Amino acid sequence: MKKLLFTLLLVAFILPFAAAQGKLEVGKKAPEWALPDASKKEFTMNSWPGKVLQINYVDPDNEDLNDTFNDAVEKAIDIDKIIDQNAYKGFGIVDLQSTRLPDGLVRAIAGRKAKRYNTTILFDSKGVLHESWGLPKDSYSVVIIDKNRIVRGIYKGKIADADIPGIIEMIVKLTKE
Repeated sequence: MKKLLFTLLLVAFILPFAAAQGKLEVGKKAPEWALPDASKKEFTMNSWPGKVLQINYVDPDNEDLNDTFNDAVEKAIDIDKIIDQNAYKGFGIVDLQSTRLPDGLVRAIAGRKAKRYNTTILFDSKGVLHESWGLPKDSYSVVIIDKNRIVRGIYKGKIADADIPGIIEMIVKLTKE
């Protein structure tokens, strides 16, 4: 009985620390993941070595929530040319755990976004990033990670218009490091 009680106490003490190991924190290294695209090709953060990453973790029900931000980033790349495409990669990860939409419809939406932003779309069918990164369900999160895979920004929900220039400025600085 004492062994069982000791084991339960030990597990209760260690489990929260073990669960927190993978949670995202600004200034800390981002925990790795592996997720497939529509053709089942697996990607990791290291699929884009030496690039600053903008990861959009998206509930398909909220897929347009940060279009204003993404349009501003696209403008900074294509028109203003202040973000170096060779040092930056923005992509989406579809959070399939947060929607009841049919898989075919989700893939169609993702395909439309991939074409619009000329990017890669990955699929998180098991909620991997909910668990390992602590990202919210039923939401839209944007994570900015530098070339060394250190988290530089975590934005949950809609990014306020007033915050967009500062985030773009951060991305520009990170691409120049």
